[in-house]
Amino acid sequence: MSIISEVKFDEKGLVPAIAQDAKTKQVLMMAYMNKESLEKTIETGKATYFSRSRNKLWTKGEESGHFQFVKDMYLDCDGDTLLLEVEQLGAACHTNNYSCFYRKADGQELTEIDTAERPVGQILYELYDVISDRLENPKEGSYTNYLFDKGIDKILKKVGEEAVEVVIAAKDDDKDAIQYEVADLLFHLWVMLKQTGIEPDDIFYELKFRR
Repeated sequence: MSIISEVKFDEKGLVPAIAQDAKTKQVLMMAYMNKESLEKTIETGKATYFSRSRNKLWTKGEESGHFQFVKDMYLDCDGDTLLLEVEQLGAACHTNNYSCFYRKADGQELTEIDTAERPVGQILYELYDVISDRLENPKEGSYTNYLFDKGIDKILKKVGEEAVEVVIAAKDDDKDAIQYEVADLLFHLWVMLKQTGIEPDDIFYELKFRR
């Protein structure tokens, strides 16, 4: 069945659309779509909404360059709300906050929080992206490229060495050293994942399944 045929547009021909970071699941913004903007979103892969104030379609990022590339789209059980999982370029909010939801309620008081930076876990995705880019676009003098050039045996040796360093740091109860060595271990594990064709999400889904 077609998603368009299942959407229940309101009396004005609109449906709420929530944009969510495809990787971190952070909620970015909420806007409206009509049938035409939904069709354009599906056709182009870029989130396109309907502006109620300007009474016209607008593709997110057409002026700012902060496009939203739609990775997945979901329709809720009632058919009256869309969820877009997107790759967000730059900030989602016109205030230059990464998310429009940057004001947090503390009782009745509102406090602005910094959403310019993505959630901490996002750095693991960013690290994997950099490693992937090094493999696809080798950079002279890159340690990552050195590992890829040496192959899986060298990568696995480094994983083993870094694991031992973590054990030693933990045994010595040296918190600074633990932090440093775990970061080294994660980096080398991510290189190993890339070398073997495994995505970070594969690991995260496995952990979620086990939980």
